[in-house]
Amino acid sequence: MFWRTAYRAHEALIAPARETAQIWRLIMGLIIAAGVYLLCNQTFFQTLFTWQGANAPRFANALDRGDTPVAMFLLLFSFGFMIVGVAVALRVVHKRGFGDTFGDLRLCFMQMRDVLIVLAVINAVIWILPPWDMGAPLISNLSLGIWLVLLPMSLLSVLIQVSAEEVLFRGYLQQQLAARFASPVIWMIIPSILFGMGHYLPEEAGSNAQAIAVWATVFGLLMADLTARAGTLGPAIAVHFVNNVTAILIVSMPDSLSGLALYHSPFSLAETEAVAAWLPVDFAFMVVSWLAARLAIRR
Repeated sequence: MFWRTAYRAHEALIAPARETAQIWRLIMGLIIAAGVYLLCNQTFFQTLFTWQGANAPRFANALDRGDTPVAMFLLLFSFGFMIVGVAVALRVVHKRGFGDTFGDLRLCFMQMRDVLIVLAVINAVIWILPPWDMGAPLISNLSLGIWLVLLPMSLLSVLIQVSAEEVLFRGYLQQQLAARFASPVIWMIIPSILFGMGHYLPEEAGSNAQAIAVWATVFGLLMADLTARAGTLGPAIAVHFVNNVTAILIVSMPDSLSGLALYHSPFSLAETEAVAAWLPVDFAFMVVSWLAARLAIRR
């Protein structure tokens, strides 16, 4: 089959997982990873709520909406606990080192760099081309000066967030499943469906929740394919990073995770017609990013 040739590099990535590829180990590992993540997350935010004292309800509301820079930094950096959870599960259950999830680190960073350069050029061209909008003018959020001051920390926080998700879904889950099952139908689709379920937010997105979850599932499939072709997590992290920088730091929805954005979109996540009109554009750009990443790593 075509994927045996296209995914030849994947073997090096999944090789460290073969000795402990039993499904019971994966289930136990996921339970441990989730437990560590939830425990660290709960302890961290409970400590912050205690320090806030009388301001705790207001602080909790800001965290829920992610509408201030401080709230966004806390939310994004808290994804680091997910990385800790996966690292603990790998060591305790699989007797593996955390670095194994990335593949060859030198190649990983080289591929990540190459993909970031290509996607930066594509995004720059899109913004420079003739004027376009999202159905109405963008709404200013942070001033340019404040946004630039926060930018280094903002980029780092987004990098931690996307790296955590890639380590869990395209690293740990995909590698362990691929070590146990040869068919991509299993090791690509299962993590991607779980990734999509994690983006199913009916309270925030209303009737758009299903379409957004489908978008996330397709994104997961494309990142799984990219990881299998590359043999490292580098390209998937780069594509995910650029996508989230655009959606979190440049133009965000006004009602969700908007605290670090330079602009807000003219519509909210729950506005069915506006989001439905924009999703095909987003789908198209997702596919373009995937193809550009493949071109950058020549796979």
